[in-house]
Amino acid sequence: MSPGVLYISYDGMLEPLGQSQVLAYLERLAPGRRMHLISFEKAGNWANRANVDAVRTRMADAGIHWHPRRYHKRPTAPATAFDIAAGTALALVLTLRHRIGLIHARSYVAGLMALAVKRATAGRFLFDMRGLWADERVDGGLWPPGGRLYRAAKDVERRLLLGADHVVTLTDASEVEIRGFDYLARRMPPITVIPTCADLKRFRVQRSLQTDPFVLGYVGSVGTWYLLDEMLRCFVLLREQVPDARLLIVNRGEHPLIAARAAAHGIAASKLELVAASHEEVPALIARMSAAMALIKPVYSKIASAPTKLGEYLGCGVPCLGNTGVGDIEELLEGRGVGVAVRDFSDAHLRNALRRLVPLVRDDSVQQRCRKTALELFSLERGAADYDAIYRELAA
Repeated sequence: MSPGVLYISYDGMLEPLGQSQVLAYLERLAPGRRMHLISFEKAGNWANRANVDAVRTRMADAGIHWHPRRYHKRPTAPATAFDIAAGTALALVLTLRHRIGLIHARSYVAGLMALAVKRATAGRFLFDMRGLWADERVDGGLWPPGGRLYRAAKDVERRLLLGADHVVTLTDASEVEIRGFDYLARRMPPITVIPTCADLKRFRVQRSLQTDPFVLGYVGSVGTWYLLDEMLRCFVLLREQVPDARLLIVNRGEHPLIAARAAAHGIAASKLELVAASHEEVPALIARMSAAMALIKPVYSKIASAPTKLGEYLGCGVPCLGNTGVGDIEELLEGRGVGVAVRDFSDAHLRNALRRLVPLVRDDSVQQRCRKTALELFSLERGAADYDAIYRELAA
């Protein structure tokens, strides 16, 4: 019997993120393997019994043995320490009981659990970084630069990278950065780049690109990373070229903020459509867009980011307006002719970007290029195949 696999996620499977970015992969990796999953679930999510039953059914149908634990939030440091201790104990029991040979950890907190089990059992450790977490906390204004928490988290990052048998990161830019870390000069683990993938059976081309009227769109939350005001300014400047253009924003829970900021930019309510939608409804809304936006704060930590929405936009055949300094966005959009990357957010640069974006939308071949790019880079099948290759290599 082949060694089993234990996947540890500090994100819950009762939330959309866990279902799309963990469970969707494991369903494809589980056949032929003894797959166990530890996740940490928020108390409020257990109240939705229909969702709990649906997730349990998905797990059972895929042959995944699910071991959910309670997620503790406050007080932050002691609560996380408790979760790490409890998760490590459970992971160790499962590893010994089921002869598990590979521990796959999603991000840093799960990585600490996996590293402890590796040291106790000599199992193989796959560290799925998901980003430069400590630097994100600083860039997001949650921690002071160089403070105690930051230094401690960077030490954790060092130990995880040194202890990993294989590392997965989201972008080529972050791989280059990691390979430059001094402490890895004599102990560089194998690194594979697997960007955040999308279910391209759902996010697919449904119609010809919308051009009359021209609809500029955005899907997702706004705030720390996504630059709402800059995206609203893009729409204002777009209307200089396309006076009848419309703005479609798909978002949950932030409509008053978005409407207030749009009004402050002089955008008439009749030109703005704000929609709250379930994840299942999003593909049809993207299909109504002529072009979509993903303008992100271009800070150091974002070199390791691969926005999920980018694969979803392109999977639906919709070109994208992004910005440089974020992951591989510039090389992807400009190099493959599926969008435009803004170098700074001055009116002059935004106008120039929009002058290139509008003709791109009207290019008869752009929809096909977008879809082809999504299939090559962002499909769940491609991502699962890459993980499968890593699993086989570590098992060997």
